[in-house]
Amino acid sequence: MKIDLKGRIDSNNAMQVEQEVLAALQAGEAGEAVVLDAAELTYISSAGLRLILHVRKKAPDLRIVNVRSEVYEILEMTGFTQMMPVEKAYRVVSIEGCEEIGRGANGAIYRIDQDNVVKVYLNADALEDIQHEREVAKLALILGIPTAISYDVVRVGDSYGSVFELLNARSFSKILAEEPDKLDWCVQEYVEMLKKIHSTVVPEGKLPDMRETVIGWAKFMQDYLPEESGAKLMSLVEAVPHDDHMIHGDYHTKNLQLQNDEVLIIDMDTLAVGNPIFELASMFNSFVGFSEVDHEVIRKFQGLDFETGGKFWRKSLAAYLGTDDEAELRAVEDKARIIGYTRMIRRSIRRKGLETEEGRAEIDHWKEELIDLLGRTDTLLFERKEPDAAPETVLVVPAEAENMQKVFDFVDQLLEAADCPPKAAMQIDVVVEEIFTNNVKYAYAPDKGDVTIRVDVSEEPAVTLTFINSGTPFDPLALEDPDITLPAEERQIGGLGILMVKKMMDEVTYEFKDGKNILRVKKAF
Repeated sequence: MKIDLKGRIDSNNAMQVEQEVLAALQAGEAGEAVVLDAAELTYISSAGLRLILHVRKKAPDLRIVNVRSEVYEILEMTGFTQMMPVEKAYRVVSIEGCEEIGRGANGAIYRIDQDNVVKVYLNADALEDIQHEREVAKLALILGIPTAISYDVVRVGDSYGSVFELLNARSFSKILAEEPDKLDWCVQEYVEMLKKIHSTVVPEGKLPDMRETVIGWAKFMQDYLPEESGAKLMSLVEAVPHDDHMIHGDYHTKNLQLQNDEVLIIDMDTLAVGNPIFELASMFNSFVGFSEVDHEVIRKFQGLDFETGGKFWRKSLAAYLGTDDEAELRAVEDKARIIGYTRMIRRSIRRKGLETEEGRAEIDHWKEELIDLLGRTDTLLFERKEPDAAPETVLVVPAEAENMQKVFDFVDQLLEAADCPPKAAMQIDVVVEEIFTNNVKYAYAPDKGDVTIRVDVSEEPAVTLTFINSGTPFDPLALEDPDITLPAEERQIGGLGILMVKKMMDEVTYEFKDGKNILRVKKAF
């Protein structure tokens, strides 16, 4: 039973309001839960507080909801918030006309203004879900995963939402749709974040175990698969050992956001621990599985076409596994498909998929694929590179001065791995600084753009560094060398940087190809 409290409740009207409330209680059913809705209550005195005490004696499970902040302060200072459940009123936010920037199993994310987004939960009674997501997001941040933390809880229609600050952020789905030439860059950043997540050890008991969840899916499938296939599925899942490394659980390109050149992962309510095969299964579903029968699904969900989704999935899988071997990629993909199809079939059945022609067609397709895979798969485990594996050899960064240290760290890590002598390493650092600084100052001025740095170490031993930008065509080697014999007062400004590059490196070449400036330098050591 819900009873509204309105306006002011003070010594002048408290007795009358109490009589009205008690009359409403009498008219209700015995044992019915009682909720006082204070959305329109603007003032309460001690007389009003006594009214609430009288009501609570009649209804021990009394709750007060939608309490304005000024009224809540009075209830808090007088101990009422410890005595009974008291819920603050929530700011109301409308998502009408707002851009949807993400969607997951439990809700959708909308941009409500330039600075903020709101995640709207599908569950109308989502306060516990919101609290859970805020807690796990804080845990992830503490463990070093870059994410956004909700700073407010709001009402959105009949449900609740969490508000996050994501200033000018763009999802990777949007970047892929608007700038298809950045696919490889998106793959690199996507996989880098994925490896970071998977290398993070979570303290015991802090996150749910995905293995137990998937075992539940396998048990559900026993009634929908041939006996032999059902038994095989269960044995494969149970053979996956417990793993205390983090997995995201809903890792797709709408949940990766680029904000001021920093990549953030959002939508953290699916965070868990477990073997990475469970993550790869979710990724396969997002980019391929859900769209295998109807290719428009990925366009509605991710804003991508089916071909781009498939390409992104395969490139990401290759980068994650560190191989281009088609047989190896297919073997791991098949393992992911087993979990992926299991999840999709269960999800569709629970959503009445068997009751529609379209649903039955999808389930039949997924089931046929699953049964075939189970017949030729002996394990869901696979080999993968550990966090201390060989570092990446390509870095893409915006041509901005604050990225200089990131470039140094990238190059120095590779030089150290190649046992480059200190003197050669110092000279290479000088060259890196000169070339990158020139890219920052001149490549895109007055606009902005990215610089690609590639480091290749050969057996000579020697290192070749390649700098690539898509800015204004410019050959720095065509410049005349400055006369370094002139006295200071006669010297011309400029030219010394590229002169040092020429003198410190063994080879320096430039070409303009496919709309890109490509400068290569080589140093033997």
